[in-house]
Amino acid sequence: MINKQIIKKTIDSTDHFIGKVFTFTVQSLIVISLITFSIDTLPDLSLDIKNILNIIEVVTVGIFTLEYLLRLIVSERKLKFIFSFYGLVDLLAILPFYIASGLDLRAIRVFRLLRLVRILKLFKYNQAINRFHRALIIAKEELILFGFVAVIMLYLSAVGIYYCENAAQPEQFKSVFHSLWWSVTTLTTVGYGDMYPITAGGKLFTFFILTIGLGIVAIPTGLVASALSKARDSEMK
Repeated sequence: MINKQIIKKTIDSTDHFIGKVFTFTVQSLIVISLITFSIDTLPDLSLDIKNILNIIEVVTVGIFTLEYLLRLIVSERKLKFIFSFYGLVDLLAILPFYIASGLDLRAIRVFRLLRLVRILKLFKYNQAINRFHRALIIAKEELILFGFVAVIMLYLSAVGIYYCENAAQPEQFKSVFHSLWWSVTTLTTVGYGDMYPITAGGKLFTFFILTIGLGIVAIPTGLVASALSKARDSEMK
């Protein structure tokens, strides 16, 4: 007979020694898994190293699978757990290993480290998260409006650069849709350099778009900062 209360206390609580050992063991395995995933992407790995990485992956996936099944067993509302954020992350982190789909999702295991914050019940982090949530609510309407404006600007800049550069660079600026990539990198002031204007009109147009791009980056930052200030002031009243 499985004692669900003991299992639940072990996997969800750090108030006792066994719970702490379980939690930090799983967190350590997540970090190890992420490191091995990163090493696995290196070219020209020897067969021995690949075998070692495969063994580590089998062991970690086995432990993660056991943990997932234990959480599912002790969960009172199993469907809610399966479709919850942590439930989906846990499942997606192990599922490709079993179905051999060719899609490697081991990198998303980094999100599992968020459990550590929740399990340790760090009051300061919870307070900061709540404050940020209130700030988003305060600035919600402005952010939505700005989002619409940003989308419109992306489209208009794509249209503008298409007309300026299509004749001179038909391979790069084939259509408005191809030009959207230039719009994203320019308005966000990233500028990868894979698409750039060579005509006088295109360069002049780019100058204005870059100027607007500074506002695209700065405005939401200012909105959120102002909202966070208001949220902090409301806490101190």
